[in-house]
Amino acid sequence: MKLIAKAHFMGLWSIFMLTGLSVVLFSALSSAVTIGENYRGGIVFYIDVSGQHGLVASKTDMRGHFSGEGEGYFTWYDAKAACNTLVNNGYSDWLIPNRWQLNQLYLHNDDVGGFAGDGYWCSSEFSADRSWVQDFSNGYQIQYNKDGKWRVRPIRAF
Repeated sequence: MKLIAKAHFMGLWSIFMLTGLSVVLFSALSSAVTIGENYRGGIVFYIDVSGQHGLVASKTDMRGHFSGEGEGYFTWYDAKAACNTLVNNGYSDWLIPNRWQLNQLYLHNDDVGGFAGDGYWCSSEFSADRSWVQDFSNGYQIQYNKDGKWRVRPIRAF
């Protein structure tokens, strides 16, 4: 009699555990974000291996400009200052992407959209007076004087 009760208990316990695992697994899968999705103030362009963390880009280039230039063009210094005070879609932790992040953004530019076929600043410095720029017309990364005028697409982590 004890063996039958024990087997019955183990069967019920197995069903309970599998049901719980299914609920957790389904919940995790249904909440995973995808590249190109609107999420937490921007558009997802990178997701880490967990599927729960990654990077979003602002839906548009940073607004404003360096004195005497057209809309959307900043020196590296002005871009950093503008990004540090940016509040966009309710978030204030936007930053200029580093070199690797900017390249990921270029690789997924069709998913994010709205890019000019122009250069975009990254936060990675080459030297005291030079930083990297990625050309979104061809993907090349070049070093450029920080007083040059390029565009900025802010990003944030989630």
